[in-house]
Amino acid sequence: MRDFTYLRPRSTGEAVQLLAQHQPGARYFAGGTTLYDLMKLGVEAPATVIDITRIEGLERIDASDRTELRIGALAAMSDVAEHAVVLREFPALSESLWKAASQQLRNMATVGGNLLQRTRCAYFRGGPEFACNKRVPGSGCAAIGGANRGHAVLGGSDACVAVYPGDMAVALTAFDAVVDTVSPRGERTVAVRELHREPGATPQLETVLAADELIVRIRIPRGPIGRASTYHKIRDRESYAFALASAAVALHIRGNRVTDARIALGGVATRPWRATQAERSLVGMPLTRAAARRAAELAFTGAKPLRHNAFKVALGIETVTDALMLAKDRS
Repeated sequence: MRDFTYLRPRSTGEAVQLLAQHQPGARYFAGGTTLYDLMKLGVEAPATVIDITRIEGLERIDASDRTELRIGALAAMSDVAEHAVVLREFPALSESLWKAASQQLRNMATVGGNLLQRTRCAYFRGGPEFACNKRVPGSGCAAIGGANRGHAVLGGSDACVAVYPGDMAVALTAFDAVVDTVSPRGERTVAVRELHREPGATPQLETVLAADELIVRIRIPRGPIGRASTYHKIRDRESYAFALASAAVALHIRGNRVTDARIALGGVATRPWRATQAERSLVGMPLTRAAARRAAELAFTGAKPLRHNAFKVALGIETVTDALMLAKDRS
């Protein structure tokens, strides 16, 4: 058992101040479904844990603005999934949350924490006997030549091929959502599609957030495209499993032609992956299954499968194709 300091701020200002004072080695704690797990495994060993669950207001879901939906970072995944506006205007977001975890975890996990969850790569979580640049920079990547069935075919590098494990961020990427953050330097807004980094040569740097930055809310633009959306997730078992391939798709169809399309991929890339070339191929066209498949193939342009995960390319193409047709049925 490693000793650590435990602090409970009452405001975002106090939380940011405490984090700055106790760096390096301080971590925020909310639902605990990621940090606590990694502490038990010895992957994370913070000297200071800052519990932000007492900060009032960050659990609110605000649908009063007609232009955007605002979701506090401490809102529980289950509360967001069940919210009437989310169900009506962003079904892909609700589905991504329902398919992400068990009910017990959805009741505890916060949406801010869910965005920042770390990879489930077995080498990252397995301990010091396994090389992992994400855990120990410069040590190597055991997955590249090892058991890599669940790893990324898009966005990998010579230093890391760990897949981003989340579902919600994939849906938020498709919806052009943003996050608002606070730090000692003030507030800023970051697009969810730009929040997570590709590993490159520094896989230990997983997001663009600074070490002293706190996500306080998620904002999602409201509009007709969200209603015709779906989150399609393929996994080894039906309940509580991470995606082998997933797709968040949103469409706006006028007459019989696509006027706007959003496609984001999960389970196949090192970060939530927006397939803009595939989206452009659909605009102005009738959405037939053949057109959907062409778009899906474009989404996997540049894929680099490893020894054990080449099946993900074919699986991903079928997943995107099916997701597009499911979204079309909702338009």
